[in-house]
Amino acid sequence: MRRAEALRDQLEQDIVTGHFRPGDRLDEQSLAARFGVSRTPIREALMQLASTGMVELQPRRGAFVASLTLQAVIERFEAMAALEGMCGALAARRITEAQRARLVAAHEQCVEATRNGCADTYYYANERFHRTIYEACHNHYLAEQAGQLHTLLKPYRRLQLRARHRVSQSLGEHAMIVEAIAAGDSAGAEHHLREHILIQGERLNDFISSFGTADVA
Repeated sequence: MRRAEALRDQLEQDIVTGHFRPGDRLDEQSLAARFGVSRTPIREALMQLASTGMVELQPRRGAFVASLTLQAVIERFEAMAALEGMCGALAARRITEAQRARLVAAHEQCVEATRNGCADTYYYANERFHRTIYEACHNHYLAEQAGQLHTLLKPYRRLQLRARHRVSQSLGEHAMIVEAIAAGDSAGAEHHLREHILIQGERLNDFISSFGTADVA
């Protein structure tokens, strides 16, 4: 993983778990000293966080932690559940053989990722799994909307995997999704994907609650 991406992931966790609070200034020089790097990867990481809405970049003032309540994040997960359910329903009807093979391969990568016990490794395999489904729905507008919201929720989708037993549960949910899509079961694919995303919001709530904070950014 590139250095800026690793820094972004660490800063995401610091924001979500309350190390940095809404309105806090993220000073490039201080962060560079903390992580032992130059300001360049710090600046790039902050720009990536700004693209997800976790950080606000203010001209001549710097980067600040955005204010986003847990309720607002949960609402985004509800919208994501609806979009992913639609993607799954269409994918079950429209997926090609090549896409089916890629979906199975992405699921196998998730299985392999669970063996090293790293939630972040699993997340990036998981991301490929979901984006394969978006592609397989063969609705460019829907896939674009799902992809954009997925990007906005990426910090929270990644961190909810750190809730106890969440990775193994997620893998089991993936297996049901693959089975439904492969069987052409539109209703089943939509149901399993909707529940899969709604559960992510619940597990994120569990994870954040363990740090005693109601604001996630």
